[in-house]
Amino acid sequence: MTDKVSSYRRILKTSSITGGSSVINILISVLRTKVLAILLGPSGIGLVGLYTGLMSTATTIASLGIGTIGTRQIAEAIGKQDDNALAIVRRAMFWGMLMLATTGALVVWSLREILAVRVLGGVEHTQMVGWLALGVAFSVASASQGALIQGMRRIGDMAKLSVYGAILNTVLGIGLLWQWGGVALWAFILIGPLFNFLLGHLYVSKLPKTKAVDISLQDLLAQWKIFLQLGLPFMAAGLMQTVVQLWIRVSVSNQLGLEAVGHFQAAWAISMQYIGFVLGAMGADYYPRLTGIIHDKVAASRLVNEQTEIALLLSAPIFIAMIGLAPWIVNLLYSSAFSPAIDVLRWQILGDLLKVVSWPMGFVILAAGAGKTFFWTDTMGFLLMGCLVAVLLPSMGLQITGIAFLACYVYYLPLVYFLAWRRIQFMWTSAVFWLLVVTLTLCVAVLLLSTNTEWGIPAAIGLSVGFGCFAVARLIKMVNLGRRLRLGN
Repeated sequence: MTDKVSSYRRILKTSSITGGSSVINILISVLRTKVLAILLGPSGIGLVGLYTGLMSTATTIASLGIGTIGTRQIAEAIGKQDDNALAIVRRAMFWGMLMLATTGALVVWSLREILAVRVLGGVEHTQMVGWLALGVAFSVASASQGALIQGMRRIGDMAKLSVYGAILNTVLGIGLLWQWGGVALWAFILIGPLFNFLLGHLYVSKLPKTKAVDISLQDLLAQWKIFLQLGLPFMAAGLMQTVVQLWIRVSVSNQLGLEAVGHFQAAWAISMQYIGFVLGAMGADYYPRLTGIIHDKVAASRLVNEQTEIALLLSAPIFIAMIGLAPWIVNLLYSSAFSPAIDVLRWQILGDLLKVVSWPMGFVILAAGAGKTFFWTDTMGFLLMGCLVAVLLPSMGLQITGIAFLACYVYYLPLVYFLAWRRIQFMWTSAVFWLLVVTLTLCVAVLLLSTNTEWGIPAAIGLSVGFGCFAVARLIKMVNLGRRLRLGN
């Protein structure tokens, strides 16, 4: 078996595990969002989006990027087979995140009235923001747990953690809302971080124990210094992303109303949910693998191309179908009251296509630990998104939020391609290039047919099925399954 075939199989195996968990999560999400849409309506969904956006922003600040860098440090220590370094990283992450989780919760609780007025528009939200402080603490702690599991490449554990968390969060959260209505909204939002933390603790306790080594305070301080030096730029980039998203929600609420925030939240949730299986696979195995070989430019470039090709083959049929079937999808997952989300969703799916292609190259910057470069590339893209919304929201309405998301990745893709080329001399293979061209052409064609004719849905179904058949045939050829089956017989 060649190294290339072995690598393809590994990527597909990881994608199948994370993809399987994503399919289950999607089915659970269908139930959860449908019930939420019925119980709360667009304005309620919008309020949930504002609360979760605020909690995500606070979590990003409080974690200081240590989760992302922790994954890198753990993967690097494992790659070097350095048990001492691994033990130090694990201990530093535990105590570091404990302090950050506590500090983050205290700061949010102390500023609860200010945040309620500035972000949510009134002091009546003060108590709810106070409860969000607990969500921030649990989210920061679970991010540390996830980084440890991811860095040690426990793909199966990550998938189980995701599925079990989704089931518990949905059953208990929906049950509380069904029983007590909107007054239980705080519990619905906090149940997710709480159970993610409890399940994360369970799976972390099952990880192989590191050898007992003497770890001094100086060892911890040295590791925390690395966390801060590398983590702060990543935190700043993540903060910019969450702040822009939160600011867009607040702007939409102020100019178009809370129902419009619900429409934006619906499109955003669908868009992010259905590419989760591809992006999840990249974070689960590809990122740690790339970190281990980042100094081998040839091997790193080959891995980036392999990951990009498989990501496109797995996601392209879904993108094509979703653009044409957007009205059905929105109505199925939410209700007819969310129809303004349809156009936003279509533009966001085009942006998702570029995101799937650009992310494998973006991980080159992450794996190399180039924090400042990562910060500026991400920051400029999301600043562009925010500026477009600020200028054009009054004239173009909600649709500009989707167009701005696409524009963000139109800018980001060529930039990150150049940076990957400069760092590891990366270039797309002809197979990846033409696969992107064909996929983008088909997606744009379905978009034009969907917005201008009645042929959008049949075209989307036909092209999606056709491309799906091609993708399956290509994947079988890539992993050499045909020869394997013949040898088995």
